Amino acid sequence: MVKIEPKTIKMITTTEEEIMEKLVKSDHAFRKLNEMIDFEELIVPYRKLYSDIGAEGVDVIKGFKALLIQFWEDYSDREMERLLGENVAVKWFCGFALTEKTPDHSYFGKLRKRFGTENIADIFNDVNEILRSKGLFGDVFKFIDASAIVTKTALWEERDRAIKEGEEKLNNKNVKNYAADKEARWGAKSKTNIWFGYKRHCSVDMRFGLIDKLAVTPANILDFQVLENICPKNQMVFMDKLYDTKKSNLILLANGCASATIRKNNNKNKNRDLDRWRSKIRMPFEGIFSKLRKRTRYRGKLKVLFENFGLAMCHNLKKAISVPIQNGA
Repeated sequence: MVKIEPKTIKMITTTEEEIMEKLVKSDHAFRKLNEMIDFEELIVPYRKLYSDIGAEGVDVIKGFKALLIQFWEDYSDREMERLLGENVAVKWFCGFALTEKTPDHSYFGKLRKRFGTENIADIFNDVNEILRSKGLFGDVFKFIDASAIVTKTALWEERDRAIKEGEEKLNNKNVKNYAADKEARWGAKSKTNIWFGYKRHCSVDMRFGLIDKLAVTPANILDFQVLENICPKNQMVFMDKLYDTKKSNLILLANGCASATIRKNNNKNKNRDLDRWRSKIRMPFEGIFSKLRKRTRYRGKLKVLFENFGLAMCHNLKKAISVPIQNGA
């Protein structure tokens, strides 16, 4: 009778980290982000200030990456809470273990408040410098324009209350006394294109369509009045007729910029052939303004500005990871 020795069974253990590595595709956008941006270097200056946010002290880099994904996918705080708890790729990117407890929805509002608009603006500029070092900014031609940010589509109840209290009508002079958002105003691109909220003013680099500078104002502020805040240095600047003013020309001159502004029909220097060429050159970049989020989730200029720095950062990073040529492109 032959005696059969029992086989030795080897126990193979797989860590949560290894499981997550296998579940996240090798070409996933979040992997490309990690390769492009050193988040430790980018966010470490803020760790001392913000590492005690939320239950059990969520590390600020985890929190920032979660905010980035929130703007990347346009999620509410409650949607982001669910995503962090269920989506393996998001857990992996943000640095949470597979079974680690993730923050609830209240965490994100606290984190945005603690970061503040000034810090998110600095991070936006730091990210742009990283992308600039990879050759993704041409810094030769810029396209400047403004687009609407809607905070509320109708104010009928507010109007009725204003009239009841003796106002002839609800307008930009008195709306702050009745609207929930005290800093929002009515703006208009035409007689039919009217909205209540803000304007997003952007300077777009015309190499790959990355947003270089950003400002947010109440919707009643004229486009050319914000040019000084977002004007580049020593570049050619493409703008539409709303910027065809003496003030705009002086701002461009002071910054060493060449004007590629489409002239108004009553401008004696108007050259229709030249304006048609300018329109054709800027046309591929006009869609950038229409693709950015048109409605804001927040009230107040600073909160809306914070949101738009986040959106612009994500726009640039999405563009950057889709560009095949980097590092001196």
